[in-house]
Amino acid sequence: MTVPLQAIEIETRPSPTHSVIWLHGLGADGNDFVPIAGELDLPPTGIRFIFPHAPTRPVTINGGYVMRAWYDILGNNIGRREDAAGIRESQTAIEALIRREAGRGIPPAKVVLAGFSQGGAITLQTGLRQTEALAGLMVLSSYLPLADTLVAERAIASSNVPVFMAHGSQDSVLPISMGSNSRDLLTGMGYEVDWHEYPMAHSVCPQEIGDISVWLKRVLR
Repeated sequence: MTVPLQAIEIETRPSPTHSVIWLHGLGADGNDFVPIAGELDLPPTGIRFIFPHAPTRPVTINGGYVMRAWYDILGNNIGRREDAAGIRESQTAIEALIRREAGRGIPPAKVVLAGFSQGGAITLQTGLRQTEALAGLMVLSSYLPLADTLVAERAIASSNVPVFMAHGSQDSVLPISMGSNSRDLLTGMGYEVDWHEYPMAHSVCPQEIGDISVWLKRVLR
């Protein structure tokens, strides 16, 4: 049984009508993107931001050091050797958060799932398999995990979910080719992908925050 995730929650106004579940990257925690939420020029609707903390686990590529991680990284070739069990475990945990939002009056159609790096991978893993489509998927400096399984597991109901993908051209952690290859695979399957790239490393930049704001206004209206 998956242990419920602890999370930081911020509401832009009482009784929010929409939710953004934002997943951090490897070794960080839910605090990582809290400041960015305050920098967004948000739509007038009330939004509940949820920043969950990934569970702690040994990470192979880091010598087994225990840290917050959505799944294990087994080696440098991330796309070839994947921790399928860990990825699916995190998918289940995020789906529980989506169900909880529905129980609080915010249906999937008003929920955006977002993530950076590992968090972005779990965003795609989870969001494309939902039988009730989400409002959108925001994928920052990341890639599509378990790509070979998507054709069989994709949910038809989520075929039209808007996908925002952004990546840095100077990213040495997850090269931009991993992002662009994932984009091409998704567009080849008919998904609508809003692609952005920036002259940055494995990080977030002001121009990207501006583009995120524009996209959130569109999908949360």
